[in-house]
Amino acid sequence: MNLLETPIEYLKGVGPQRGDLLRKELGIHKYADLLNLFPNRYIDRTRYYKINELQNSNSEVQIVGKIINIKTVEQGKGRSRLVATFVDETGQMELVWFQGQKWIRESIKINVPYVIFGKVAQFGASYNMAHPEMELLEEHKASLRSAMQPVYPSTEKLANKGISNKVINKMMQQLFVETQALFSENLPNYLLEEIKLIPKNAALFNIHFPKSQDLLAKAQFRLKFEELFFIQLQLITKNLIRKHKIKGMPFEKVGENFNNFYKNHLPFDLTNAQKRVLKEIRNDLGSNAQMNRLLQGDVGSGKTIVALMCMLLAKDNGFQSCLMAPTEILANQHFNGITELAKELNINIKILTGSTKTSDRKIIHEELENGSLDILIGTHALLEDKVQFHNLGLAIIDEQHRFGVEQRSKLWKKNDVPPHVLVMTATPIPRTLAMSLYGDLDISVIDELPPGRKPIQTVHRYDSNRLKVWKFLKDEIAKGRQVYIVYPLIQESEKMDYKDLMDGYESISRDFPLPQYSISIVHGKMKPADKDEEMRRFSEGKTNIMVATTVIEVGVNVPNASVMVIESAERFGLSQLHQLRGRVGRGAEQSYCILMTSHKLSNDSKIRMETMVRTNDGFEISEVDLKLRGPGDIMGKQQSGVLNLQIADLVKDKEILQLARHHAIKLLKDDAPMEKPEHAKLREAFIELGKKKTIWNYIS
Repeated sequence: MNLLETPIEYLKGVGPQRGDLLRKELGIHKYADLLNLFPNRYIDRTRYYKINELQNSNSEVQIVGKIINIKTVEQGKGRSRLVATFVDETGQMELVWFQGQKWIRESIKINVPYVIFGKVAQFGASYNMAHPEMELLEEHKASLRSAMQPVYPSTEKLANKGISNKVINKMMQQLFVETQALFSENLPNYLLEEIKLIPKNAALFNIHFPKSQDLLAKAQFRLKFEELFFIQLQLITKNLIRKHKIKGMPFEKVGENFNNFYKNHLPFDLTNAQKRVLKEIRNDLGSNAQMNRLLQGDVGSGKTIVALMCMLLAKDNGFQSCLMAPTEILANQHFNGITELAKELNINIKILTGSTKTSDRKIIHEELENGSLDILIGTHALLEDKVQFHNLGLAIIDEQHRFGVEQRSKLWKKNDVPPHVLVMTATPIPRTLAMSLYGDLDISVIDELPPGRKPIQTVHRYDSNRLKVWKFLKDEIAKGRQVYIVYPLIQESEKMDYKDLMDGYESISRDFPLPQYSISIVHGKMKPADKDEEMRRFSEGKTNIMVATTVIEVGVNVPNASVMVIESAERFGLSQLHQLRGRVGRGAEQSYCILMTSHKLSNDSKIRMETMVRTNDGFEISEVDLKLRGPGDIMGKQQSGVLNLQIADLVKDKEILQLARHHAIKLLKDDAPMEKPEHAKLREAFIELGKKKTIWNYIS
C-alpha cells in the first residue's frame, strides 16, 4: 500500500482525537492530505538580531542569548507576572510571561544559550518580549527546521485544542521522517528540463522546510505548475474525448434561410468579430462532433443576431432549435428581438415561460412534436418533461452561469443524439477563469461593438453634486431622451443609510413633477404583469424616467434611453455596474452613465469607480474584478467551490496557468492516450486524479 494513503491518526503524535479534529477542521484524512497542506506564509528566521540592534517596529525577531535571572513581580489584585533578564554580548532585555508561570519557571535553564523569537516592545530605554518562543541553541541547530518558518492554515477550534502552528510543524517533520521524504515524480523528465522545474521531492521538502527564499520560490513554482497542468490535462482530455466520442449531427449545408437572411434582411453589416465567430461556429456545426462552445460578448455586441443565424443553419438542415434564458424578461426580449429580425422569413417561432397560457402550451407541444415549430424560446419551462422535440439540433443557453449543470443536462436528453450547444454570456469572464472553468468548452469572443455605437461616457459624482446632475437630466429629457435611475435596496434597512427606492421615488417625483415629467417604477416585489406594464410604458416613451432596482440589470432594450444614474454605486460590484451601464448606449445618440456615491469610500470602491470611468471594455473590467474579489465570488454560489486550489492562485499565477495549458495541449497532441514510456508516471497520476470526485468531473 502507498504510505501516503495511511489514515492520519496513525502518524506518530496525532492519534484518534487529533485525527478527528484535523479531518473536521482542515479536511485532512490521510498522510497525503497533510503533505498537501501548504503554508500560507513564512516567517523569515534567517537573521539573528543583537539586543543593541532592536527597534520598536512590531516585527518578529530572533535573538541568541542567555537568561541570567528570573523573578516573579506582583501586580496587585492577586495577579503577577514572571520576568527574566536576557542578555547577549551587546546588552540586556526582559522576557515576560503572564500565563503558565509555574511550568515556565521550572523548565527554564539559567546561563544556557537559547534562541528566543517573538515581537519586541519598547519601554523607556529598554526592550521586552512577551511570551517568546524559546529553544535551546543546540536543539535549534539540530532540528529539521528551516530558517524560513512556515505558517499553516488553521482554525480557532484547532488553536483552542492546542494544535498550534508549532504542533502542525512537528507533525510535518514526523511525516517526512516516516516517509523518508521519498515522493514519486509524476512529470516527465523532458518537461522538468524544458521548464527548469525542480524535482517533486525537492519541491515538497522546500515548501515545508525552505532553506532560502530562492529555494522556496522554485518549490512554489514547481507545485503551482503541476497543479494547473493536471487540471488542464483533465479539461482538454475531456474536450478531445467529447469530440471523439459524442457524435454530433453535421449541419452539412448553408441553405436558403441563412443565405436569404444574410443577403437581404441583415439590419446592419456584421462586424469582423461577428463574422469570425460565425465562421468558428459553422466549422463546429459542419464537423461530425458535437459543438460545445462558449460565446462571450460584451453588452450590446450583437450576440442575438449570431444566435439567430445559427438557428437558421439548423432549420436549413432540417433541425429545430431552442434558446433558454434565465428570466421571463430576458426570454421575452429575445423572443421580440428574434421575431422582429426574422419577420420576412417563413419561420415558426414561439415562446414558452411560466406564464404561457394552457391553450397556447398545448399548441406549442403539438407543433414541437410534429416538427412544424422551428424555434422555441423560453425559460426553465423548456426543461419540463412534457416539452418533447421532434429533432432538436441546437440548444442555445443565455447567461449560463445562472443555470446548474443538471438543468443543462436535461436539455441534452431531449434527443437521442445530443444537440449542438452554444452557451452565451454578456458577463465577460477573465481569460484565466475561462481557461480553468470552461477549459473543456471552445471559446469564441465578440470583441467589437457594432458600427455607429458611441462609447458611453461615464462620470463619478458625489451626493453633494446632485443639483447639477438633476439639471443635466432635465436637459437630456428636453432633447427627447429618457433616463434610468437605479437603486440598490427596496426598503430602508436600519443598518444602512442608503437612499432606498421609495424614498428616492418620492424625492424624484418632487423634483420632476407632473405633467411635465412622468415616472415609471419597477422593483422585484411587484407582480410580473405590473412590472411588464411599467416597462412597456417606458419603452414606448410614455414615461421619461424609470426608477428601478437591479431587475433591469439584464435585458431591457430601450434605444431612446441615454442616461443611466446609479445611486449608491459603491454598493454594486464591478460586473453589475458594467451590466447596468450596458442598458444605455443602444441608440445612435451619445449616452451617459453617472455613478453617484457618498464621500466615504473604501479603497476597493474607489478602484471600482475609477475603473468604470476609465474603460468600457468588459474584459478589462472583469480582470480588475477578479483581482478585487477572487475567483470564488465571481463564479457565484453554484461554482464557488470549483477552484479549491491547494497552492496555485488564478489571479497571481496567470502566467503559470498559460504555460501549463500550453504544455498540456502540446503533450496531448503528441500522445493523447499518454502511452509513451516517458509518460507512464504521468498517466498513473492522471488516472488517480480522475478517480477523485473533484468538481472537474462536473463542469460544463
